Amino acid sequence: MIRVGVIGATGYAGAELVRILAGHPEARITMITSRQYAGASFASIFPAMRGVVDLVCDAYDAQRVSNATDVVFLALPHKLPMAFVPDLLEKGKKVIDLSADFRFSNAARYEAAYQPHTAKNLLARAVYGLVEVFREQIKTADLIGNPGCYPTSILLPLYPLVKKGMIDLSTVIADAKSGVSGAGRSLALTAHFCEVTESFKAYKVTGHRHKPEMDEILEKAWGRPVDITFIPHLLPMSRGMESTIYANLDKDASPEEIGDYLSEFYRDSPFIRLLDYGTPPSTAHVRGTNFCDIGFVLERQKRRIILMSAIDNLVKGAAGQAVQNMNIMCGLDEAAGLNMIPYPI
Repeated sequence: MIRVGVIGATGYAGAELVRILAGHPEARITMITSRQYAGASFASIFPAMRGVVDLVCDAYDAQRVSNATDVVFLALPHKLPMAFVPDLLEKGKKVIDLSADFRFSNAARYEAAYQPHTAKNLLARAVYGLVEVFREQIKTADLIGNPGCYPTSILLPLYPLVKKGMIDLSTVIADAKSGVSGAGRSLALTAHFCEVTESFKAYKVTGHRHKPEMDEILEKAWGRPVDITFIPHLLPMSRGMESTIYANLDKDASPEEIGDYLSEFYRDSPFIRLLDYGTPPSTAHVRGTNFCDIGFVLERQKRRIILMSAIDNLVKGAAGQAVQNMNIMCGLDEAAGLNMIPYPI
C-alpha cells in the first residue's frame, strides 16, 4: 500500500485529490495539511466527506510529511512548492506538484510568467505530467509538474497532429471556457455568484499564464518557436472545461486519416474518448471523471480543422491527472482509483 500525503488539501484541487485517493485500491492517505484549517477535520470543511474521510488537517512539517508518506502531492499556489520540493526529493519522496513551479524546462519562460525560481536546478529533472504524451518519461520520474487545466484540454487534441506535421502552428487559435472552480477556492470579487451567474466573458485575453506553458510543449513537438493565440473564458458553472481550437492544416487530409491517426496515437490511453466525426463534446458528459472527450470537423475548402475537447477541470485538469501520474510512477494500473462512472444526465 502506497502512503500518500496531500499538501494543501482544502483547496479545490486538494479536496478533489482527497476524494479520489480515498477510494484508491492501492493507496492510503496518511497525511493532509492545510495552512488555514490546521487542527480541523476534513469532513468539517467538506461535509460531503462525513463517514468517508476521517482525517484531521495538520500544519506542514517537512520531517513529519517525510516520515508518513511515500508519495507527496503539492496542491499549493505557485511559489510555495519550489521551497518544499528540494527537501522532499532529498528525503527520497516521489513528488507531484499541481502548481506551475515545475511545468517548465525553461526557467526564463517560467520567471517571465510568474516570479523568480529558487529551484532552477530541478527543472531538468521534472517531467511534464501530460500522461498520454509523456507516459514513458513519467515511469522513471520522481518529480512531476502536473499540467494546467487549460493546457490539458488544448494539448490533448492538438499535440498528436502537431507531432505528425499536420498543423501549421502559426495559425492556431485556442478558444477555451472554464467553470469558476478553475479560479480556486480563495475569495475573489470576479468569482462571486452575482458577478458570474447569467454572464459569460473572456478574461486575461493577452496574458494568461497557461499560454507559455502550452507554447513550450508545442515547441517540442513542432521543432520551431511557437506563439499560439489563447483566449480563456469564464462560464457560469462550478466545474467543467471546453476548448475549441482552430488551425490550418499543413497538408490535405481526410476526416478518416485524421481520425485514424488520433485513434492510433491514443490506442493505449483509457481516458481519451474520440467522438464520431462532427460530434461536439460536452462538459456534462465528463463531469466528475478523468475522461477527455475529443471531437473534430474539417472545413475542406478552407483547409482548416476545428478541434474540440471537454474535461472536468478539477479531475483530468488537476487531481485526476495527478493520480494518473502517481499510478504510472509507482508501477500501478494507470486507471487505478480513476474509474469513475460518468453521470448520464
